Amino acid sequence: MTPFHNSVAQEFSAVNTLIVKRLNSNVDLVESIGHHIIDAGGKRLRPLLVILSAMANGYRGDQHISAAAVIEFIHTATLLHDDVVDVSTLRRGRLTANSQWGNASSVLVGDFLYSRAFQMLVEIGDLSIMRIVADASNLISEGEVQQLSNAGNPDITQTVYNDVIYKKTAVLYEAAARIGAVIASQDSNAMANFGRHLGMAFQITDDVMDYHGNVGNIGKNIGADLSEGKMTLPLIYARDRGKVEDVELIRNAIKGRQKEQFLPVRALIEASGGLDFATQIAREAVVSASRAIADLPNNAYTEALLALAEYSVSRVK
Repeated sequence: MTPFHNSVAQEFSAVNTLIVKRLNSNVDLVESIGHHIIDAGGKRLRPLLVILSAMANGYRGDQHISAAAVIEFIHTATLLHDDVVDVSTLRRGRLTANSQWGNASSVLVGDFLYSRAFQMLVEIGDLSIMRIVADASNLISEGEVQQLSNAGNPDITQTVYNDVIYKKTAVLYEAAARIGAVIASQDSNAMANFGRHLGMAFQITDDVMDYHGNVGNIGKNIGADLSEGKMTLPLIYARDRGKVEDVELIRNAIKGRQKEQFLPVRALIEASGGLDFATQIAREAVVSASRAIADLPNNAYTEALLALAEYSVSRVK
């Protein structure tokens, strides 16, 4: 367990227990696939963010436990759907659910998790929390469609890239942080800003690691973005600063989704400074996240939030 988990170890354990309990279904396949992805681990940072946000804002009840489980179910549903869309074979160091049970089963169990999350929201009974989750879920879906539409397009700009990663990744961090503050009956804007910047830092760092990491430290196949025709920030930077022949290589690799060009494309990114540039943008997002919560009381929970923000970029080795 990481230092930013330690301050809420009891609450985090309660969330994990509730997640397992609410995975129950009379259909064996639902439980098999649900447990396959839930039991694969991961740091469950989004539900952790709900807990830390609530407690940093002075909350001491138990409603944040259910809300955190809702966020994890939403996230897990998106992973099941994403792996089908991206034709992924590896997630968190294990075979993806679609690799083992097929696309149809993975999509349907993802739908089950979405519906279970909304059942739990009804039980919580707070319309403002329902609205936050509903709006976030809608934007996540929109971002995934937008990313799919952009696949194979080498002309994607940094502005378009930022819009997509906000919708597909950062918005759920934003929602998780905002929900914690809402549960604590505090103004939620500061926490929402923290979550948004944190989510942007995480996704940009993930995109750096796709060219700089390895299967052991990222838990999925490297080079996946290139093979899926995704223009991420390191590659956008290299394209905008490359020689004519280098730009042509990048454009052809993205258009043709040429994973076999991974090594020469990575070399171009490294030579251009694209990895360093993207890492710097991620670090700037961490600074913005930290500033967003500067007025919160200084306690173990705000310290954990700051440590979580730093972790988002320190994963790159």
